[in-house]
Order: sequence, then structure tokens, then C-alpha cells
Amino acid sequence: PVMHACGHDMHTACLLGAAHLLAAGEKHWGGTLVTVFQPAEETIDGARGMVADGLAELTGPVDVALGQHVAPLPAGRLAAIPGPAFAAADCVKVTVYGRGGHASTPQACIDPVVIAAAIVMRLQTVVAREVAPGEPAVLTVGSITAGTKANIIPETAELQINIRSYSEATRTALLEAIRRIAAAECAASNAPREPDFEYFDQAPLTDNDTGVTETVRQAFTGFLGEQVMIAPPRVLGSEDFSEIAKGVGAPYSFWLFGGTDPQTYSAAEAAGRLDSEIPVNHSPRFAPVIQPTLDVGTAALVAAALAWLGG
Repeated sequence: PVMHACGHDMHTACLLGAAHLLAAGEKHWGGTLVTVFQPAEETIDGARGMVADGLAELTGPVDVALGQHVAPLPAGRLAAIPGPAFAAADCVKVTVYGRGGHASTPQACIDPVVIAAAIVMRLQTVVAREVAPGEPAVLTVGSITAGTKANIIPETAELQINIRSYSEATRTALLEAIRRIAAAECAASNAPREPDFEYFDQAPLTDNDTGVTETVRQAFTGFLGEQVMIAPPRVLGSEDFSEIAKGVGAPYSFWLFGGTDPQTYSAAEAAGRLDSEIPVNHSPRFAPVIQPTLDVGTAALVAAALAWLGG
């Protein structure tokens, strides 16, 4: 079986359920509701693709854009974060060049594996020493590829790097640091040419409209009670939902709804083992419990929509 375990089946079920309930009660509200089942969220190009295909022409003028994502929070709870809520993300592929040869004659070669290793180690200092404490930022080297056999020094090595940031200044600083460090390590090793950089899978910052988010929060508590809200830290995961909102020219809010069994979550929290015991999105063990996840996720969409549709 192949899956990425991010909860999109739950997202689809909640939106279908919300659309069904709103359609059944259409006499009790007024306006136009457009439900958007966006593809390709994982590759960060689904929202852009829909906008490019004419989403704004299809919807007409839009007053507000609303969306949600299931998360490893207690099922039955909701988290609506005003302002920056999900980080911007950038992926960078760095290719470094050496001079290949046999492992028995390293003096005749320039080893790109050593260069890549030096880059990895130096990159670990970027967030620790170049980003202010308290400013959310992550830099991860997720992949190193080089060589084909143990006794051959290869011609090239490739690193794939991911960064997460909450401000354009930090994002720019991280990207510049990657270029600076990679180029400097290549120069220090007398590489035959400068490294190449390829940028891909770039996701924008999700910056929730404060007024929209407050309206959503009030709708949630009015519909489901004050106890439904939870206040998690800002998320360093990334989303492309804001591309849809920008594409149709509307303010937006994108919130989280919990999918973890509440008792399991409480026990792990009490033991200080949330990170080790609660599966997160994309973990092979991530499987949102059906209830109350489905009911609350559906109710959240209905309540938020009715806040603008006059219910």
C-alpha cells in the first residue's frame, strides 16, 4: 500500500458532510457557497494550479476563504491562530562538483562527498548563530546523494535542503546562508566549479486575517462551546491554501482540528511524551479517530460558513 497519511480523506469527508448539511438547510441562510476540493496539496502546486486554471472566474467575487486541516491534537478540539500560523517553506537542491577517481589515489581527486559533508556541518550553525532566539526557523538537510561504489570517488554530490520561516527577512537570510556556505566550502576544497542551486516546492507563509479568525473563533465557541478551543504553538508545517485566497482576492483563515484519541493524548501529555507517543501527519501510524473528529470537523466548517452566510 502507498499512502502519505496526512488526513485528506478526513478533509474530504468533512467538507462533503458540511456541504450536505448546508444544502439541506438552504432556507436558513443566504449567499453563495463554493466548496473547493483542492488537489496536490502535498506537492505545493495544487492551489496555484487551480488559480491558473481560472478559479476566480468560476467563483466570482469572494468575501472570505475558509479552510482546515486535521492535526495531532485531541479529537474534538479546534485551533484557530490569528496572524502567521503556518510557516513558509523552501526546498533547495545543491549540486557540488569535484574530480572523480579511484579511492586509492585521493590526491588526484577532489572529493565532492567531503565537500557535501562540510556543507552539512556548517549549515547546522545557521539557525543557531544567525537567527535571533525566539524567531521560528528550521533548516534541514533531508537528502545527500553521491557515488555508486565504495572504491570510487564520484564527480558530484547532491544535497536537498528544506527551510521553514515565519518572516521574509529570515527566509532571505536562510537562503543566502545556504548559497554562501556551499560556495565557500567548494572554494575551500578547490572545487573545479561553483555549486549549482535549484529551488523547488516553495510554499507561502499562511498569515491568517485577524478579523476573519476572530469571527471564526466566535462561531466555533458559539456552536460548540468554549471548551472546543485549544491554543497550540505556531506550526512550522506549511500550506498552500493562502494561494487560493490570494487568487480569488479574499481574506482568509485556515485552522486545525484534532484527530487524536483524547485519552491517548492526555496520557502522553501528562507523561511529557507527546513528541514520542503521538503520531504526527505523514507518520505511518497517523490515523485520525473517526469520532469525534468527523463530527467536529464537519461542524467547524458549517459554523464558520454560517458566520458569513447569515445563519
